[in-house]
Amino acid sequence: MANSSILVAGAGGRMGRAVIAEVLRTPGASLAGGFERAGGADVGKDIGALAGLDAIGLAVEPDMDGGLKRAGAMIDFTAPAASVDHARAAAARGVAHVIGTTGFSADQEAALAEVAADIPIVKSGNMSLGVNLLTALVERAAAALGEEYDIEIFEAHHRHKVDAPSGTALMLGEAAAAGRGVGLDDRKADADRNGARREGDIGFSVFRGGGVVGEHRVSFAAADEVVTLSHSAIDRALFAKGAVKAARWAIGKAPGLYSMRDVLGL
Repeated sequence: MANSSILVAGAGGRMGRAVIAEVLRTPGASLAGGFERAGGADVGKDIGALAGLDAIGLAVEPDMDGGLKRAGAMIDFTAPAASVDHARAAAARGVAHVIGTTGFSADQEAALAEVAADIPIVKSGNMSLGVNLLTALVERAAAALGEEYDIEIFEAHHRHKVDAPSGTALMLGEAAAAGRGVGLDDRKADADRNGARREGDIGFSVFRGGGVVGEHRVSFAAADEVVTLSHSAIDRALFAKGAVKAARWAIGKAPGLYSMRDVLGL
């Protein structure tokens, strides 16, 4: 039987703590452990207490080695370079890898695709059911509405988020581009360009501030009407639930690069 225990990368981060809590309260899921980089302030702390629950007698470790020996899957909301390293280590152990990290370079994306030849990797700019349903709807709307409908994607996040546009916004942009049979790189509007918007361009607007968990809107604007599809994240536990679902789904799957749309059957 496949090992169903889940290891959490970046255990001390916002998402790491949320994932730990979700694993501990999900029937049928078990926690293989959690780790932070050596010297991190949370190394040695009880994982349950760190997640705001009762202590469970399992400490945050300073590396992933011990946890990978116990795990069937690893959930990773860390940073691009770290996630690539984690993927390679997971592949060496035959452990499925769920990646919610965003902001990868083209080279890092290529490295993950290479690792996915050896293990199942579920990678998504957003792990929520609602956002992935929104992505599917955006693709259908873009296919149905012609280029006389301009596309603008708005996203808002807390002040600490580093990458912009967000991974979710780019995922929505990719869906809109796919609906129109074009590449996002070819139709992404240049935020620094003055002058009129070119027909068929896909624009992005970004807000950063406060503690906003996540807001995304996709507007299709014609001369006589505007159609808007939107999603609001109220609690980041939403993303943790999706990540745990993805981890349990990925265990035992064939090697490959999967998305949440695969996990959710969308």
